[in-house]
Amino acid sequence: MSLNAIQWQKHLAGDRLAPVYLLAGEELLVLEAADALRALARRLGYSEREVLEADARFDWDDLARSAAGMSLFATQRILDLRLTGGRAGKEGGAAITEFCAAPPPDTTLLITATEWSNKHEAAWSKAVAEAGIQVIFNAPKPHEWSQWVGARLASRGIKASPDAVAMLAERVEGNLLAAAQEVDKLVVLVGDDHRIDVDTLESLVVDSARFDAFKLTDAAFAGDGGRALRILAGLKAEGDELIALMGWLVNQLQLALRLANARDFAAQARAERLWPAREQLFRKALRRAPRDHWMACLARAARIDRMAKGREAGDAWLEAERLIALISEPRAAAALA
Repeated sequence: MSLNAIQWQKHLAGDRLAPVYLLAGEELLVLEAADALRALARRLGYSEREVLEADARFDWDDLARSAAGMSLFATQRILDLRLTGGRAGKEGGAAITEFCAAPPPDTTLLITATEWSNKHEAAWSKAVAEAGIQVIFNAPKPHEWSQWVGARLASRGIKASPDAVAMLAERVEGNLLAAAQEVDKLVVLVGDDHRIDVDTLESLVVDSARFDAFKLTDAAFAGDGGRALRILAGLKAEGDELIALMGWLVNQLQLALRLANARDFAAQARAERLWPAREQLFRKALRRAPRDHWMACLARAARIDRMAKGREAGDAWLEAERLIALISEPRAAAALA
């Protein structure tokens, strides 16, 4: 069956799993939904999980072999199939349809696709909807945006006035990932007082140097170079100290490098205590460039820090602009080297 977002939340409160799921659409929403389903599975005793990355080199016979294989400990298990590009192709469609026709006992197939549109719908996705559950997660429409932001704040324990919700919705400019990040950071900035009005939000967003540094680095790591450079220019115009900003930027580049070096990204992200939205921010950033790029960015940041402190000659603000461009768009590295 096909569920909407409200029906999906009710399903997560249930006491059993369907044999197969397709979670597709906006990346942030799909990844959070998949995390919630895996959490439900753990509560229900699913103690084994096998991840299958269905990229261009994937052997679709592996799905059938995994489905037919016996659990190591005779326990319930999840096959976590990640569908790159949202398309299964002829061979993949046949493999998924075959699974749906006769799902093995004590096994649930979770298919996630973070790229999806009507063009991706095929016979295999209809087979999933018939045998299990399909949920398509779309970004809020313009008239739904404030409601979505308000619900997101409430889910994190923050009670915001309608004006504060409207202000935040306007500031994040309809960007789901940016909205999720801002809400998560508000949880930290608000502290024990979980009520905010428009004045409180204005104070936190406009006057907090920490919040501005968050916005700058998040925009850069999200690949939004134009926005990141506008924020940097604004900080410079307002007379902010580059030294403090570079401290946070170096911290985030060190974090990116630790994640790039990790054998298990998810485990390292948990060790770093990253918010879910920030975990996805760095996951996407690291896909854009190899480890060596982040090492070079960190070395450049250290040099800018010395310039800002007067220990090395050079225009620190100009070099900071170049660094932000490199973080945002790694392909620009050759031109700026």
